[in-house]
Amino acid sequence: MKNLHKIYLPLVVLVLSMSACKKEYLNTDPTSLIDNGAVFTTTINAMTALNGMHRSLYIQYSRQEEGGQGSVNLNIDYMGNDLINTVSTTTFGVHKWITHRSANTLNNEFIYTFYYRIIQNANMIIDNIDGATGPDADKKLIKGEALAYRAWAHFALVQVFGKRYDKGASNTQAGVPVMINSVLDGGKPRASVEEVYAQINKDIDAAIVELNGASVRPTKSHLNLNVAKGIKARVALAQGLWAVAAQNAAEARTGLNLMSNADYRAGFNNIENTEWMWGSKQVEDQTTYFFSFFSYMGTYGSSANRTNPKRINSVLYNKIAATDVRRGLWDPTGANKDFPVPTGGVRSTFMQRKFTNAGTTSIGDVVNMRVAEMYLIEAEAKAHLAVEGNAAENINAQNALFTLAKNRNPNYVLSTNVGAALLEEILIQRRAELWGEGFGFFDLKRLNLPVDRTGGNATLALSGVLSVPAGGPEWQWSIPQAEIDANPAIGPGGQNP
Repeated sequence: MKNLHKIYLPLVVLVLSMSACKKEYLNTDPTSLIDNGAVFTTTINAMTALNGMHRSLYIQYSRQEEGGQGSVNLNIDYMGNDLINTVSTTTFGVHKWITHRSANTLNNEFIYTFYYRIIQNANMIIDNIDGATGPDADKKLIKGEALAYRAWAHFALVQVFGKRYDKGASNTQAGVPVMINSVLDGGKPRASVEEVYAQINKDIDAAIVELNGASVRPTKSHLNLNVAKGIKARVALAQGLWAVAAQNAAEARTGLNLMSNADYRAGFNNIENTEWMWGSKQVEDQTTYFFSFFSYMGTYGSSANRTNPKRINSVLYNKIAATDVRRGLWDPTGANKDFPVPTGGVRSTFMQRKFTNAGTTSIGDVVNMRVAEMYLIEAEAKAHLAVEGNAAENINAQNALFTLAKNRNPNYVLSTNVGAALLEEILIQRRAELWGEGFGFFDLKRLNLPVDRTGGNATLALSGVLSVPAGGPEWQWSIPQAEIDANPAIGPGGQNP
């Protein structure tokens, strides 16, 4: 898997158990296709294939910076305002807003192929699961999860490589190829952003239907109805469909609770956390060494942690109330011995302890969705409705925000802000709450906001740039050159400006 595997080549779900071969379970060599009939004979076999998809979210693909979804999260947050290095480094060079604009950057290839692998494996399940022998409820779970994965992966791809969705516009701008068949007969052109979102919504709506009445998921590594509605809420938020976003976010968190403040300080490494809706579970014998999320963001003894503890933008930190549990996740002094560092590690002002390792290795469960995000989506969506003229939604937005903010800060009182001021308060809460979880670049892009790292601890030497205007061509990552060369349906004319 060291070369880019063009999206139109068949991808294979290798039927292995979760304890089997680690890195190589996904085989993209089209000459080694296994018989789909054998894989999907029973729901038991199909579930094993689905487990392979879950595992694909945290295995290493090639380079050290290609550790699945955790690595994507780092890329996305490094391009935002709030994740600041301690030293200058070429690791995750997107922080400086240069490398993502090169079609030959390996990082672009990784993200492009990472999500299309997931899509193609989902396609194989969707196309074959109906013929499997097994309980109907199990078929609904497997198919629903695959549909949700396909929606989720296309959503990530269009946000990275396409232009932002512009509410009220025709959105004919180039998005990404839409892949919905497991049998491929050639390269696919880039669909418009509108077409990509149409397929995303079609898939997530179908997933919601399937997962309603499906069997209970085995673990939180699997997706369920709540997660599917959470994905629907995320997509609607990006499209500016505020009422849809608010409704689905509220439904997604139904029956679920926010974590305690003690759990908030426990290291964000345990999928059993009450608030986690979806995550990637890892165990000690699946050690991920230096490519894991926690080898960059946690307390594992990698050079990325020893010499470069990750920091919060001090401007954001100073907006967090002193009585808020989240403020204690960063040390403004750099001298607090309660903040763990690896053996031989350095300390830094505003260093983090939100993410710490679960054991002596680099493993840790990686969070993909939390209840807190659903409160934030509901609050933001209702605040947008208020800004657009429905003033009655201000109190609904205030109440949704209050539930979350009061949990994190016992001294928080119901906001009296309205309109744009309330929206700004919600977005500050969102930045503090979801720091390091892979939302920074996406939030700025969907809201058409500039990068602004000025006035704090970010410097040109460490961050490369302190500001990037909204809406320019640099907000689209370059399509990998190997794909441009090999896929005539895209070709050189299909590259981003």
